[in-house]
Amino acid sequence: MPTSCLVTGGAGFIGSHLVRRLLADGHRVAVLDDLSTGKRENLAEVAADVRLVVGDLRDAAACRDALAGCELVFHLAARGSVPRSLADPLGTHDVNVNGTVTLLEAARAAGARRVVFASSSSAYGDTPTLPKVETMEPLPRSPYAASKLSAEQYVLAWARGGLLEGVALRYFNIFGPRQDPAGPYAAVIPRWMQAARDGGVATVLGDGGQTRDFTYVDNAVEANVLAATRPADAVSGWVMNCGAGARTSLLELLASIEAAAGRPVRREHAPSRAGDVRDSLASLERARERLGYAPSVDVGEGIRRTWSAFTAA
Repeated sequence: MPTSCLVTGGAGFIGSHLVRRLLADGHRVAVLDDLSTGKRENLAEVAADVRLVVGDLRDAAACRDALAGCELVFHLAARGSVPRSLADPLGTHDVNVNGTVTLLEAARAAGARRVVFASSSSAYGDTPTLPKVETMEPLPRSPYAASKLSAEQYVLAWARGGLLEGVALRYFNIFGPRQDPAGPYAAVIPRWMQAARDGGVATVLGDGGQTRDFTYVDNAVEANVLAATRPADAVSGWVMNCGAGARTSLLELLASIEAAAGRPVRREHAPSRAGDVRDSLASLERARERLGYAPSVDVGEGIRRTWSAFTAA
C-alpha cells in the first residue's frame, strides 16, 4: 500500500538513493533538506515526483511543513565529518542533536507513525573488539560520534516512551554513486576515484592498514526499507548495525579502485586524523534477526558500480 514518507537529507548522497527506491516502490515522498551539502541535481530525475522543502532541521515550522501527511520519516539529515566536529563541536551538536529532537516533536505532533534514524558506527569508538555488536559499551571519540549517539538515543527513547515508533541504524562507511569528492570533508572513496580518473594523487592517512566495513549504498537503502516495514514489536526501540559484514583495509580499497580503473593510482601517505578509529566491522546478527537484513552487494561489486557511475557523470 502506498505510504507518504519524509526523507530528511533527501537531496544528499544516501538520501537521494532512498528517495528513488521509495518512489519505485510506489510511495509518496517529501524531502526536507537545507542544501548545505545536498544538491538539487541529486533529485533532478525525480524532481516532478518529490515535494522538496528547503529548510533547516532545527526550524520547527520547516519540519511541520515537510511532515504534512507523512506516516513514515527517514531521518538522514546531519552535519557530518569527524574533523568538522572537532573544529566546531557546538555546531555539530546543534544540528545533529537539537535538530533531531525538533524533528521528533514535530513528527509526534503530526501523527507520524515511525522514524528510521541514520546513526553511525562511530559510536563504538576505537576498541579492539571485532565485530562491533550493539550491546557493546559505546565509546565515541569525537563530537560527531557523540552527537550521532545522542540523537540515536533520543529516537529510541521516544519509541520506548510510547511517543512514536523509532528504529536506529548504525551505518558503517556507506559508499556509492553521487557521493561528493569535493570539499575538505569528502569521503575517501570518491576522492580516490577522482584521483584515479584525473591522474591525481590518492592521500592515504596513516599506514593504510586501517580497516573499515565499506558498505554499498543499496544495502543501506534496503536496511531502511526493512526498518520501516517490519512489525513494530520486532524493531521499534532497537538499534541495529547497517554494514556489509566484511573488513577492507585502505590499501586493499585503493587496489580495488585501481582494478576498476584499469590503471595504477599515485599515492602519498599523511598522518592519521584525530578522532579516527583503527578498525571497524559490523556484526549483522541482530539486523538479520530483527530486520531480515542481508547485504546483497559486496565491496568489490560496489566499487565497480561506483566507478562506472563516477566516470559516466
